[in-house]
Amino acid sequence: MKQILAALLFSGAACIGCSALAAGTDETPTAPAAVNDLEEGRKAVQARQWRTAITHLEKALAKDRNNADIHNWLGYSYRNSGNIAKGMESYNVALKLNPNHRGAHEYIGIAYLLQKNKSKAAEHLARLETICGKSCEEYQDLQKAIAAYKE
Repeated sequence: MKQILAALLFSGAACIGCSALAAGTDETPTAPAAVNDLEEGRKAVQARQWRTAITHLEKALAKDRNNADIHNWLGYSYRNSGNIAKGMESYNVALKLNPNHRGAHEYIGIAYLLQKNKSKAAEHLARLETICGKSCEEYQDLQKAIAAYKE
């Protein structure tokens, strides 16, 4: 199992955390003008259509720049499309807007593992423990990814 997770983690194309998508957001209120693009972006994420997701989420972001969820979904889409640097930028904005955003902490932790930075991933795991405890899905998902990580 660890070998499979490790292979997925480092493939760059894997959809790490897809099952946790709904739990990975904190449902920041969305500006009415951004709702349709955000929904279309979420649908594209569920379908693993990263370019389509990015297009819709960028449109939503243009209408609602201060929405941590949009930044988190965008980071997730960029990371899964292979653009980890853009993903990291989006996660960092999400965390600046909402320092307790569980999904952004989980997903930036995964991105740090992809960058071979286990200690930074562990920092976000510790933050998740503070935010929601060890039983929340985001904590458990990141903990499993860290446990499966091999340098």
